[in-house]
Amino acid sequence: MSEPVSISTGIAQRYATAVFDLAKEGKKLKAVEADVAALEAALADSEDLRDLISSPVYSRDEQGAAISAVAKQMKISPMVVNTLGLMAQKRRLFVLPQLISALRDLIAEDKGEVTAKVTAAKSMTKAQQDKLAKALKASIGKDVNINLSVDETLIGGLVVQVGSRMIDTSIRAKLNALQNSMKEVG
Repeated sequence: MSEPVSISTGIAQRYATAVFDLAKEGKKLKAVEADVAALEAALADSEDLRDLISSPVYSRDEQGAAISAVAKQMKISPMVVNTLGLMAQKRRLFVLPQLISALRDLIAEDKGEVTAKVTAAKSMTKAQQDKLAKALKASIGKDVNINLSVDETLIGGLVVQVGSRMIDTSIRAKLNALQNSMKEVG
């Protein structure tokens, strides 16, 4: 399982680096950032789009035509449209989620920002997210973007991951630690 993940991450990283370098050179980084956000939202909202990029049933030409039509409808910049078309021709659209993530990371790094993946037991308000971002900025020294997801199985608390650092203050983690220490005693 880890080998295919690392292969797709490597493929996505190469495409992301190429797009990022071209965008930076052409001073089109803002447009690419907007494209990344739009593509990410479209992938989250559309099961048909997820099927299109991952299904082997569609031919290269069908995937290319479909992704180009979708991208033009979304008013994606020509550079990203061309990249998506090339990925379709090479049968590599399946790495689109990793490409989006890699591009987001490259853009954030260029802006001096870092993204924190935050998993909460329930949805956080904008004020709570801003307060957390401010606390993380004080700790890390860089501007922090919050990428929030909700996992009710945490029961309460947060799991925050910034780069390779992870802070788990969830009740689930505390209960698991307590359960493990009870096993050692018994």
